[in-house]
Amino acid sequence: MAQDIVPIELGLPQGDLVTLWAPRWREDGEEWEAFLGDEEDLYAFPDAAHLAAFVRTAEQHDLIDHPAWHAVPALNVPELIPDDDHSYDLVGVPELVAEDPDSWTISELAEIVGIVRSLADVCELDEVHEVLDATEGFSLLEQGRLPFTGREGERLWNDLAEAVSEKWDTVLDAIDGLVKVPDVDAGVLEQTAEELATFLEESAEAEVESEQADEDLDTVESTDSDDEEEDVPVGFWGEVGIDPIKIITSGHEYYSLRCYLDDEPIFLGSDGKIDVFKSEKALARALADSTAFADSDLAEVSTWDEVLAKATAGELEVEVDTENTYVLAGLDEDLAEGPDAIDPTQLDLAVELITDAADWAGDDAVATALSTSESLGWLVSFVLKPDPGRLAPSAPFDTEQSEWRKLVEAFENRLRVH
Repeated sequence: MAQDIVPIELGLPQGDLVTLWAPRWREDGEEWEAFLGDEEDLYAFPDAAHLAAFVRTAEQHDLIDHPAWHAVPALNVPELIPDDDHSYDLVGVPELVAEDPDSWTISELAEIVGIVRSLADVCELDEVHEVLDATEGFSLLEQGRLPFTGREGERLWNDLAEAVSEKWDTVLDAIDGLVKVPDVDAGVLEQTAEELATFLEESAEAEVESEQADEDLDTVESTDSDDEEEDVPVGFWGEVGIDPIKIITSGHEYYSLRCYLDDEPIFLGSDGKIDVFKSEKALARALADSTAFADSDLAEVSTWDEVLAKATAGELEVEVDTENTYVLAGLDEDLAEGPDAIDPTQLDLAVELITDAADWAGDDAVATALSTSESLGWLVSFVLKPDPGRLAPSAPFDTEQSEWRKLVEAFENRLRVH
């Protein structure tokens, strides 16, 4: 299976440079990963115009035999500009670990460490592996905030920050020393530089027009709100901050409850098992027995007693909003056909549900499978974060389908059906 070839930006001591990365792909029964370069050199460029000039004319480099390389020289310059998800500020890591380990900080650091590991693997940088293996925290970043909470989590984060303070220069020097900026054809560069300048000019004009449109819309909305100010009713479930959810699997429909407490998902259930029911009425009837869910994780929510009181009085109506309806059925077949067959909204909701359940249960398998360094995560990212500069993932998608089925099966095993 051929993966994408992706433009990336590396923030290094010598500056911000762009290059190409081929995430892991399988060919002839073997797994490969590569960067644009030749032998011991990592080719990188000051901007997308220089990168485009190189790929349009180069005849020898490490990506020349990649299954998708034939499409790269035909890309225009904007398609070779790295997006925000593929910009890695290696120089900024010491500043990053000086922050508290919130979800955003850990996520960004995990992405940077991930690309550093890839560089170390491909370019055989033993000294970089030694730094990343020096403390356990580096290997736990993909699990999110959970490993870095509590007293033990604080110790892990402090050890990681100390390792960065003492040894990160070794990482920067090793990678910076690999970089070579190849010469490019002056005539081709003139053309690609003009393409880049045109794109940047058009983008700036579009941004100005967008800001003006937003200002005009704000003015209209402000006028409308002055004319008529009415509070939109949120309903009982909105008031208590708990949502009924509907889960559609192959051949079954289930109903349950979920809320977020400090941005962390909590389901109706306990010990990693979600209590689900086959109808809204069955869920409401079960909630009327106030002792049935005394051990549920939702019992820690301050408004839980309001839900139980309303259910006991026979006044609770379970109504599921569209945005809380999760359809898992059929997605595996769509994934097997590729990006064009996948409904992004359906996939986005399914990923949300499976990720929430795993986070609630303290299971990092979902986060690992959906990271962009994995084939399934790469395909999911392509669908949910469309970018015209990315090459479409290549068929077959058997591996992605198989991995998705494993995630769905694991999720369904969490359901405690009543």
